[in-house]
Amino acid sequence: MDDTDKAIINYLQKGFPICESPYQLVSEQLGIPEAELLQRLQKLLDEGTLSRFGPMYHAEAMGGALTLAAIKAPEQQFDEIAEIINRFPEVAHNYQRNHDLNLWFVIATESSDRIQEVIQSIEEQTRLQVYNMPKCKEYFVQLQLEA
Repeated sequence: MDDTDKAIINYLQKGFPICESPYQLVSEQLGIPEAELLQRLQKLLDEGTLSRFGPMYHAEAMGGALTLAAIKAPEQQFDEIAEIINRFPEVAHNYQRNHDLNLWFVIATESSDRIQEVIQSIEEQTRLQVYNMPKCKEYFVQLQLEA
């Protein structure tokens, strides 16, 4: 990742323009050709430097539901358990933590009823208890990680 890649990442964390030609506007702001911006974004995605590039939707405001969940995955089966969980299209992402509950993941669904169905299916397939931790209150954190 070079300085231009870092500038792209840092710039886009602050927002993406809503206009007729957003990539052109971003490329002008960064001082690089639009084709180069698109090529660099694709390369960052292909290499795994960026895991995704796209809008963040507020599921609940759109009538959907989400929750944070965790599992106590045996270390020797951790990758296998993570793979099972990742097969669910409702699972947005997961990550390992240094805790008894060592595999955490977010479930996003079209309805709150579907959350419990997904949890039950994960429990059946992993044979492990899923700890459901729905939010009690929402806080907005303007998280930006400087590249």
